[in-house]
Amino acid sequence: MNLRSGNIELQFSRSKKQLAVLIDPDKWNIQQSADQIKLFEASGVDYLFIGGSLNVANDFDARVLEIKNQTRLPLILFPGHPTQLTKHVDATLFLSLISGRNPEYLIGHHVVSAPYLNAWKQEVVPTGYLLVESTQTTTAVYISQTLPVPSNKPDVAAATALAGKYLGMRAMFLDTGSGAKETVSNDMVSAVKKATALPLIVGGGIRTDQDAQRLWNAGADIVVIGTAIEENPTLLFDIQKPNQHDTQTL
Repeated sequence: MNLRSGNIELQFSRSKKQLAVLIDPDKWNIQQSADQIKLFEASGVDYLFIGGSLNVANDFDARVLEIKNQTRLPLILFPGHPTQLTKHVDATLFLSLISGRNPEYLIGHHVVSAPYLNAWKQEVVPTGYLLVESTQTTTAVYISQTLPVPSNKPDVAAATALAGKYLGMRAMFLDTGSGAKETVSNDMVSAVKKATALPLIVGGGIRTDQDAQRLWNAGADIVVIGTAIEENPTLLFDIQKPNQHDTQTL
């Protein structure tokens, strides 16, 4: 089965709850990559998200190509900067940091990136990205120089996401950031999902099956796990996606 077949945006819209692993190429273990990929596939992961806030490695493109050559899983670029663009993915999340007011992350980087994505004829998913407050300053908050949405303000998150929808975003991403100690609250996930009815991706601070189940039950469509997998790859086998049937034909 070719897991890469089909439109990624359509796959995001499935009623089936989905799981993604976030791979930071700066931290990716090249020597053990084949074994790691096999583990991801065996555990039922739906997507591999590629990206991070920094780009320390000078061989980003080569690292992504190596991952692509080793897996049938769809590769989705989660770019933190135009230097992380690559043609070796199945789709790019065209992230606009709508929770902040830094023009570079709202539109500036996008102007630089758009001609490359167009030349590559790559699928692009316009995505509203909302950073959510954590008890510690995450890399994403520091690099973007933006204030996150207060964790106890689901109404602010919902209004922000709704504005993003009216601006044309076709997916939403709630994230407390890489290495965060907390996940997004149930109330915020539910409020954003109810306000937009768009595919909802949630990441940050997810370390247990209970965390994932709580977010799925609150309204998340795709749960993204990153740091916890770097620390304990076998965690994926503990996470059981809810048994739901697709209502759309892919």
